Amino acid sequence: MDRQTLRRTAEAAAARTVGRRRPGGLPGAEAVLVSQYGRLARLAYLIVPAELDRRRRLLAAHAVVRAALPGRWGAGSPDADQVYAVLRGRVVRGALRFTRGQPRLLPRAWGLRLFTPDGGPAELAVDRALTGVPAAGRAAYALRFAESLGPEETARVLAAAGVADPAGALRQADRLQADAPLPEGRLAESPRFDPCTVRVRPGDLLRQRRTARLAAGGALLLALGSLWAVPTGSPAPAGRPASVDAAVRSDAPARPLRAATDLWQRTARLDLSAWPARGDRLGDDALIGRALAAWREGRLQIEPGTDVSGPAGTPQLLFAGLVDGTPVVVLYDGARLARFTDGPLGGLMLARADDSDVVTGAALVLHRDGAGARFLLAPWVESAEIRRLRAPDGPAAALRPVDGVTGPVPSAGSAGCLDGAVLQLRSSRAVAEKHAFLLADVGGLLPAHLTYTPPPQQGEARAPREATGSDALLTWARTACEVPELRPGVKALNAWAFARQDLPQQAGTATWVCLRTDRWTGTGSAATELLLPAGRLDEPARRTAVAEGRGCSRFDQNTVGRAWWRSADGSDYLLAAGSRRVSRISVSGPEGSLEVPVPDGTLAVRRAPGQPVTVVATLDDGTRITPPS
Repeated sequence: MDRQTLRRTAEAAAARTVGRRRPGGLPGAEAVLVSQYGRLARLAYLIVPAELDRRRRLLAAHAVVRAALPGRWGAGSPDADQVYAVLRGRVVRGALRFTRGQPRLLPRAWGLRLFTPDGGPAELAVDRALTGVPAAGRAAYALRFAESLGPEETARVLAAAGVADPAGALRQADRLQADAPLPEGRLAESPRFDPCTVRVRPGDLLRQRRTARLAAGGALLLALGSLWAVPTGSPAPAGRPASVDAAVRSDAPARPLRAATDLWQRTARLDLSAWPARGDRLGDDALIGRALAAWREGRLQIEPGTDVSGPAGTPQLLFAGLVDGTPVVVLYDGARLARFTDGPLGGLMLARADDSDVVTGAALVLHRDGAGARFLLAPWVESAEIRRLRAPDGPAAALRPVDGVTGPVPSAGSAGCLDGAVLQLRSSRAVAEKHAFLLADVGGLLPAHLTYTPPPQQGEARAPREATGSDALLTWARTACEVPELRPGVKALNAWAFARQDLPQQAGTATWVCLRTDRWTGTGSAATELLLPAGRLDEPARRTAVAEGRGCSRFDQNTVGRAWWRSADGSDYLLAAGSRRVSRISVSGPEGSLEVPVPDGTLAVRRAPGQPVTVVATLDDGTRITPPS
């Protein structure tokens, strides 16, 4: 029996079963579709081409489900389960047909940009993995892990929908689940894959205003939010001028905005929005148009936690020019940076840039190769130098940017080690906060800001300061290779010397440091490090713990660390130290328990290493805290 016969037989059997249950026919089938609309839309969303941006995917999903209701249904009202099975098969077939290049009748949301919510890292990994799986594999994955069908039933649905190799599709689905695992039931609940859970942003408001003038007095724009069923690439609907249709279309090209050259000297908001457009290709409309099209069409790579939808409104042009012989365009939409590299090996990289400021918005990476990274500097950067963290006493080497573009800056490091070069920038005299600061390339579009918090004193906790002083540079020199993470999406790194401890047997003074990583997503992690007395800089810090959360941040300024240490005579000690509000520390284990006041926040006790020991610190208000695990 061929696939078409199998499909017709399955639908006919389901329809006969439905017809025997109770009267209702097509209205009853419609009721089932309406009641299960969200479930069917999720199924379609997972199957339609994953390389589309989320706006087009969700519109395609709605179009597929709306077309799933047949024109006729046999007499008798449906049993809900049977009818749902028929509708599910039609949705799978329709989504696969969409993939195979059949006519694409998509709704349009005039004046609005629609997309599903971001979800978490696991959902993002699934979305990326879906782009590398054929349509049949995506259908098998959706049926298995969103619909919770067994392998045999999934194979029957796929065969009825016209899939030539259901067994192969099932293998692809299993590999996808293994490569990007989601907990059971997560796929069926995650808002990222739900085209009925939609976020809305305005489109290009200026272009809509121009369009409204073109269509003045007409009924062409009765409601910006209304949905039109218009095939992609089809002529404008009758009675609507083609010029107006092109102007209103949310993916129509538009010239990006450009900030005034001196805006940064007049505005009180010094961030990426104050950058003027620079580069030697500012008049190349074709190049800039290709960059805009790449963003709007979703042909991009993204940094962690970045929304992949098209630009919000009309983006701002920051750069268009040749960098090492390669055309590069940089755009900014108020929340994200998009860097477009033209050519067969190019593409568009998208990164979060919301809440940038005079420091975190002071530089971006234009190009990166074996020689290092070329940066575009903010207009308020007066001078730029290269500094090596592992050589804190060494002089900084001057950079001489041309129109804001630096020469190659050697890599800051890799694999968790900042052993290369970092940028040392100084802001202009026109900025009241005139100061120097350090930025480290961590592999993304925006470098990370390095800061330092000095040891505690009496009173309120001290705020992080720029890591350009001698104490800060010495601390970073020894902790540079213990940073918890160096990867795209990291916004800031702070080294906080939260305690100093006199070691037993007059062995010198150790420093306890908490290395804080903050990401553009608002998440972060903290690692406690022990810096033992050393006469040389190559004595690295000792990592004692690391944990996700907001530890060692402005919102959580209390911490405690613990580590084992062996003295020169071979005696083993358990060291513990807390931040300024720690008043007591307790230690318990096989050798007994003790709790003592610690005026300086530190404790050292003789203990045999390798045994389970619990350390608890008590703050001055009675709150108890423990070291991160």
